[in-house]
Amino acid sequence: MTRNTVKSHVMLMVLTLLISVLAGCSGSSNKTADNNEGTKPTNEVSATAEATAEATAQAEDLSPLTLSFFAEDPNPNWNNMKDDISKVITEKTGVTLDAEFAVGDPQQKIALIAAGGDYPDIISAKADIGKLVDAGAIIDLTELIDKYAPNIKRVLGDNLARAKYTNEDQSIYAIPTWAAVDEKKFVAGGGFELQHRVLKEAGYPEIRTVTDYENVIKAYLEKHPTDENGNKNIGVSLNADDWHMYISVTNPAVATTGGSDDGEYYVDQQTHEAIYHFRRPEEKEYFRWLNHMNDIGLLDKESFVQKYDQYKAKVATGRVLGLIDQDWDYNDAQQALKTAGKFDQTYGHYPVTLTKEYKETSFWPTGFMGGYGISISSTNPDPIRTIKFLDFLASDEGQILNNWGIEGKHYVIENGKRIVPTDVQDRINNDNTAFTKETGIGFYWNMMVHYGDGAKDASGNYYTKNFPEQLVLGYSDVEKETLAAYKATTWKDLFPKEEEFTEKAYGAAWNIAIPGEDEVTVLGNKMRDITWKRIPEAILAKPADFDKIWADYMAALEKAGVEKMEKGYTKYVQDRVALWSAK
Repeated sequence: MTRNTVKSHVMLMVLTLLISVLAGCSGSSNKTADNNEGTKPTNEVSATAEATAEATAQAEDLSPLTLSFFAEDPNPNWNNMKDDISKVITEKTGVTLDAEFAVGDPQQKIALIAAGGDYPDIISAKADIGKLVDAGAIIDLTELIDKYAPNIKRVLGDNLARAKYTNEDQSIYAIPTWAAVDEKKFVAGGGFELQHRVLKEAGYPEIRTVTDYENVIKAYLEKHPTDENGNKNIGVSLNADDWHMYISVTNPAVATTGGSDDGEYYVDQQTHEAIYHFRRPEEKEYFRWLNHMNDIGLLDKESFVQKYDQYKAKVATGRVLGLIDQDWDYNDAQQALKTAGKFDQTYGHYPVTLTKEYKETSFWPTGFMGGYGISISSTNPDPIRTIKFLDFLASDEGQILNNWGIEGKHYVIENGKRIVPTDVQDRINNDNTAFTKETGIGFYWNMMVHYGDGAKDASGNYYTKNFPEQLVLGYSDVEKETLAAYKATTWKDLFPKEEEFTEKAYGAAWNIAIPGEDEVTVLGNKMRDITWKRIPEAILAKPADFDKIWADYMAALEKAGVEKMEKGYTKYVQDRVALWSAK
């Protein structure tokens, strides 16, 4: 602990005693808030919390503090905290972030951070957090949360137990920020994507299987082989650059064959046994279909050689008819199409599976997930100020600021409801990239404990803007026309609902932290290297060679120890079930 930190402790104790004298009954107020952990805030609790926060703010150290921050996820629109909401956050906390976002393989960067000893003050890591724990790079946050983070405790409630690292080490090394509390998802941002013009020309047929998807693309290309400038239209382009391979190439093999999103594994929902999902025979048939798409000229020949920026630039031309991706991965390109007024060349989302015997699983519920989140490093100069900064983000004020922006500028209150003015909504719809960079709305979601879509605050307003009535305001006329043709209001209406599945007892397997030097991690890297070589090879091969290449791929996995890896990973899944089931 530094000398400055000790002085801060002393000053805080003195000021806290002064506040307790002036605010007499604040102790009973805090007790009320504690008794309501795990529930949505009520008017009474929120009022108490607001009064307590107001009193505490008088004692807070708001002197300028710059903290370094590293996140595995990119943020191309980050504006060095010169955006609207970042300025408010600095004003409220005194904290400014010197932020760095991963470029290239985030796993390599985390490995370098862990080995280097000079750690960023705050780190947002994912599956690689084990490397940081092993290196002593991040600290146990349990006591800091308990003493200095009332908002984090209130929002997470009993879910805080799911932040424990393992059965053996029940420290909290990362505050869960990827998972949302009390969430009901309304946004369908995945599935298979098709341009609206493709569906319109086809007469809006059912898009349920890969064959349906293939047929409309093929029919459109036969009539329109080039765009208005004579450039060749493209059937489907995949984003296989580095980790994007998971999102656009390999994960869809699970989703189209009835499996839930568990990263590189398929988990039996009764026994919780895990297998490397590529070893499922049905997934072989999905990759055979991609091989067929390549063979008949509907798959972009550059799918496995283009870089991410090239992929986005290609999508932004409007020439790519279909994608197999998540909207956040191609959103910059789609926003460019909107800015250019090419709304019919933007994309809708469809619950495509290999055949109709499978059910698309985008909305398979996980419950609240621990695992991925925000960590404080062991070299952080002021962990207390840092946890208080994170706690502000978790407050109602912080959440509304991040999701809605500034009242009077980005939203207004009408008849007690938060409303986005028409002129602001038009900017969001037509120039979202510039709007986001200018406002900073949404920049802090993976740093903050938060309520999810569908959760309401004490005023009866939604915490986020992702609810049906607001989502529709963000749709273009072309998008609304497509949805109406399918008798739908939002894209989620086309997908199987949460109620059609049983909540997973372990959340999601990709969210389980594995110690960095564990044999499961080492073997997993070997399997990834094999897979990222063999899958493109199988897709691009002549159809007559596909079965042999696939057999060689399966043999290579077995030789590399895939069964041993599966056995080790199964233990981690089953341990999490036991940890989360413990009373």
